[in-house]
Amino acid sequence: MKENKLRYHLEHDLPLLSTRLWSTQPFFWEAIGATGNFDYVEFVAEYAPYDFTDLPNMARAAELNDMGTMIKLDYQNRGFVAQKAIQAGFQSIMFVDHVNPDQVRESVNLVKPKTAGSTGVFGYPNGRYIGGQSHIPPLDHVKRLNDIVLCFMIEKEEAVNNIEEICSIPGVDMIQFGPNDYCMSKGWNRADHVADFKEAERKCIEVALAHGVRPRCEIVTPADAEYYVKLGVKDFSLGDQLAKMKAFWNGEGKEMRAIVDDLK
Repeated sequence: MKENKLRYHLEHDLPLLSTRLWSTQPFFWEAIGATGNFDYVEFVAEYAPYDFTDLPNMARAAELNDMGTMIKLDYQNRGFVAQKAIQAGFQSIMFVDHVNPDQVRESVNLVKPKTAGSTGVFGYPNGRYIGGQSHIPPLDHVKRLNDIVLCFMIEKEEAVNNIEEICSIPGVDMIQFGPNDYCMSKGWNRADHVADFKEAERKCIEVALAHGVRPRCEIVTPADAEYYVKLGVKDFSLGDQLAKMKAFWNGEGKEMRAIVDDLK
């Protein structure tokens, strides 16, 4: 793989399907790729431990299985890690915890190239990049930086209020509504305000589509997709590694615990 798969899908108006991994082990990335079911994998760096030697190994394993890559970052050190992830070969960056348009513009500029006609600040530190392509001509490097797909979590009350301006910012390719953080920012428990956060989510999806920004939605089961498809969504993240493992441990694990306890 030498080109950005996510960017190709966006430019050709093709849908995207991903899943989320906490593990940095390339074995699991290969296992997902072997299914042939997913266009890319999201590494949840905001949640999981990792180091910078893990990044190219994850990207390499994905590329060898014809998959793209996304990394979900912490807010505080986002520029540093985003640049390192891009240098390692990641094809998409998910930014979190932004509340206003100025923060979004700053993040866009941190990963856009410092070149004529651009407000970006990212230079040309040599490295792996997608497909192990170091030492390419500077303007080819400019293109590959511009091809990085930028996704922003809309997960605070202020961000929802600013969704029109955020979706108007050049460089914002995708948005994703985050119900847990949104409810927390409102002082709510999620379970008590389902109708309220669903209304906010619909607003974000509608505004994104109106501005040519792709709304991305996380779902637990394929059946969950129908609701979003009717709203015009075509980008989905299905399942989460830890959530699936916990469901097994709390489901079959609990059943087996009862069987073993009966043997006492």
